[in-house]
Amino acid sequence: MTAKNFAACMKHVLIFEGGKVDDPHDPGGRTNQGVIQRVYDGWRERDGKPRQDVYRMTAPERDAIYREGYWNQIRGDQLPAGIDIVVFDGAVNSGPHQSVKWLQRALMVTRIDGVVGPATLAAIDAHPDHDALIAAICERRLAFLKALRTWGRFGKGWSSRVGQVRRIGQAWAAGANDDGKGVAFIGANALMGASAKAPIENASPLPAKAPADAASGAGIASGGIAGVLQSTRETLEPLAGSSTFIDYLIVGLTLICAALIIVGLGYRWYAARRAHDIAEALDLPSGVTA
Repeated sequence: MTAKNFAACMKHVLIFEGGKVDDPHDPGGRTNQGVIQRVYDGWRERDGKPRQDVYRMTAPERDAIYREGYWNQIRGDQLPAGIDIVVFDGAVNSGPHQSVKWLQRALMVTRIDGVVGPATLAAIDAHPDHDALIAAICERRLAFLKALRTWGRFGKGWSSRVGQVRRIGQAWAAGANDDGKGVAFIGANALMGASAKAPIENASPLPAKAPADAASGAGIASGGIAGVLQSTRETLEPLAGSSTFIDYLIVGLTLICAALIIVGLGYRWYAARRAHDIAEALDLPSGVTA
């Protein structure tokens, strides 16, 4: 195995990507061997050719798109064996920029910019354990995929794909030849849905804090439900002792207000924690909120 491993990586990625797909639930839309219609249109236009159905794409066109649009973007020829297929497969599925971010996160470099530059390459060379590095990249990728709206539909296939890419990458990093020996391949059924595109644009929205604000409210002026009930209770307080019903009503309103505030604060904590986890998985800037 050499670092210049484009053909071997392509062989496996094309298995994951499958053939012709036109799933309305797939963000990529009409796709042929991993190349979506929009990308194919742009490729032919830059080459001075008219648009045509991506289903008519030729093998040379496919290979050129993969090499220039993904492999060269991640500087695949400069990546060590094993790391190359892991980053390349992620680039095809979620875009080069995102896949490089997973690599940089796993390397714990200072700048996470989605670009393979001298600092990233130096960090790879200095890393003492490429087997562990590949595992960390795949863990970052899975966390990202779980933060997408389509995880429920395509998660099983994506998990299988990432698991198989991890095994192949670690085998190559250990010096295994690309003959399939020592690599545990997953059946085709387990890879159903694995070819669905997973762009960051399909991320789950960050949890809104509005429901908590509406329930608890920071006082009467906020207009929260608890604030309105508190105002009602305070209106009734002068009538306390005038009847058993009024007394029970005041006590009930007090308990409901307290419960709403507790629930509201609890949900705010959950929303903040969930927003942090999603932002972390998606590599969103610090401080991003719903």
